[in-house]
Amino acid sequence: MKPVTLTTIALSTLLASTLAQAKDEFGTLTGPLMGQKPPGMTAEPFAPGIISKADWEIEGVFAPGMQEFYFTLDRGVYEGPNKTGFRPTVIGFRQQNNTWVKFTEFLRIGEVSFSPDGQRMHMAEGYRDRKGNDWTERQSLGPMFDREDWGIMRLSVSQKGTYVFDDYKNKVVRISEVKNGQRQAPKVMSKVVNSGEMTAHPFIAPDESYLIWDSEREDGFGDSDLYISFKQQDGSWGKAINMGESVNSDKWDAYPTVTPDGKYLLFNRSVSDDNKNIDIYWVDASIIDTLRARQ
Repeated sequence: MKPVTLTTIALSTLLASTLAQAKDEFGTLTGPLMGQKPPGMTAEPFAPGIISKADWEIEGVFAPGMQEFYFTLDRGVYEGPNKTGFRPTVIGFRQQNNTWVKFTEFLRIGEVSFSPDGQRMHMAEGYRDRKGNDWTERQSLGPMFDREDWGIMRLSVSQKGTYVFDDYKNKVVRISEVKNGQRQAPKVMSKVVNSGEMTAHPFIAPDESYLIWDSEREDGFGDSDLYISFKQQDGSWGKAINMGESVNSDKWDAYPTVTPDGKYLLFNRSVSDDNKNIDIYWVDASIIDTLRARQ
């Protein structure tokens, strides 16, 4: 038997084993939206018992095209000889022939978001570009963003190339625009965004018409809530609006992401008081238009 044939058999065996393990862990998911019934106007768990379980499942994101879904869980082992400690791990699914197939798993180095064209996966101060059916190795955005004195967790990007990102070391959210083809130095955003405590995880709409983030504020429902600001005609950001009780709770609500088709808002919610059980929630994104009309 030729070596290439042995290699083909080995790869086929590995693929079959991987698919079987994924099926055992997540079941068989078919149809749009990871096979889930769309949510209504009140937030509810996303894929309960499948993706959102009793542990730590966060940062659900559909890639542009709605044919890929990524989320993060903890693969850490906390007891025994193989103890690893905390291991945040990104799991990626792709819809193939109407079935969602797990096709990638990698250690999280920065929270995942996507460029509006879906060709770049941002991960804090790093990124990966699409390469065929996979992604390149993680690369740095360069010294303007890759700084020891900053702690970027999540970076979101618009169609114009505007970056909005948090910084847990300095407890601020910054913005960096592109003017005349040149990347501008990041600036700390105004008090509209940078007020309260634990302000983080900004999501900018692809057309820059709104910005959503999470923060602890006196007018909130408890712990962090989701807030939204709409871009005004003069280019400024309008007042911060709490997204209300149909979205927020008295628990930690954070990491907002609007699906690329604009129909759903996904975010993290702590289910337990000790934050050991965090699930992905989602809600009809028409709440954004409702809040826009009230501003």
